Amino acid sequence: MRLMLLFALLLLPFSKINAQESSLDKLDKVITKVRNGIASYYHDKFEGRITATGDVFDNDKFTAASNKLKLGSYVKVTNLSNGEVVYVKINDRMAADNKRLIDLASIAAKKLDFKNKGVAKVKVVVVSEDEGKIGILAQNNLKGATMAKSEL
Repeated sequence: MRLMLLFALLLLPFSKINAQESSLDKLDKVITKVRNGIASYYHDKFEGRITATGDVFDNDKFTAASNKLKLGSYVKVTNLSNGEVVYVKINDRMAADNKRLIDLASIAAKKLDFKNKGVAKVKVVVVSEDEGKIGILAQNNLKGATMAKSEL
């Protein structure tokens, strides 16, 4: 009985360390939901190619590539120089040596107003699937409304 008690007392400090580590792990996951970095956009030569998720790439869809963000996740991207915002779905990976945070479809780069510059400093926030889908749907509706107005 004494041996079991001694063993339990020896393990007690380690269980507290593990609890602290798991709290730190959770905090780290929360912090990594927001990242600042450089955004660029896809070259037209990738149009029609298969992405890492198996989708066919289309520069007119609100999608993006990233080596640091989870495939299938939805993100809100803010251009830090002008405050413009766009929602995209991560469906591809960039070249392994690419240091940029995100590579956007051309339509997203246009909406963020950096297509002529080529790159922009951005803040990327991982959002829920629901928020991402609603954001993309709203952007598509605005795109359609803008196109309809220009056709008048």
